[in-house]
Amino acid sequence: MSNLKQIDQELLPILKGVSDPEIPVLSIVDMGVVRSAKLEDNNHVKVEITPTYSGCPAMDVIGDDVKKALSDQGYQPQVKLILSPAWTTDWMTDEAKQALKEYGIAPPMDASADKAALLGQKKVVKCPQCGSKNTTLISQFASTACKAMFKCDDCQEPFDYFKCLT
Repeated sequence: MSNLKQIDQELLPILKGVSDPEIPVLSIVDMGVVRSAKLEDNNHVKVEITPTYSGCPAMDVIGDDVKKALSDQGYQPQVKLILSPAWTTDWMTDEAKQALKEYGIAPPMDASADKAALLGQKKVVKCPQCGSKNTTLISQFASTACKAMFKCDDCQEPFDYFKCLT
């Protein structure tokens, strides 16, 4: 479910220019972090953002980046952190999932496949380098808490897997 319909169209290109600080190939819009962005009177903008998981350390940076991007375009932004409902990988666009793969991070799967992957079952998570499903879970946690570490048993490359959060 995309939040794009809750973002005023004139604000969309500005917010699409704000990258996720932990995965710079993704915009916070494509990640689904921007819940809404509404232009009020006198160039005031209200933006609501949701962390990918509770306690995500990138949220302060994202809030500051949103304020700067909008201020640079003459807007007076107000950014509010929204925790409920919790962010889900369902809010990620298809473009975000493809960008993850091209960046070397396996994109999230559906909840049942994710559970199997995180229980260490083989032939579930595709290696973003070579496409093999002959992969092994190395750790439930990787470079950030929202990712797990896998290794491809064919090309021998380690890679992050973005966990499915629903």
